[in-house]
Amino acid sequence: LSGKLQYEVYFMKKRKSSKSQKVLEHLVKYGSITTWVAITKYRATRLSAIIFNLRHRDGYTIESVEKEGKDGRFVEYILHEARP
Repeated sequence: LSGKLQYEVYFMKKRKSSKSQKVLEHLVKYGSITTWVAITKYRATRLSAIIFNLRHRDGYTIESVEKEGKDGRFVEYILHEARP
């Protein structure tokens, strides 16, 4: 990812770690996240609210992609480098 985005994540690490921060770090490292990953790795049960804030409050471009799994549908959130 871009140097600017990496710097922003580094700067945010200096603040108190939160579930939103952990989700953002995951998005930067892996490029995407699902609700199941957020719950099992970070105990973040309100991923859609975290994504909403990252999009609207913090200006990240995050795409929602509906997928079909063996037990039903789910959404994968994908971070794009471009920021407004």
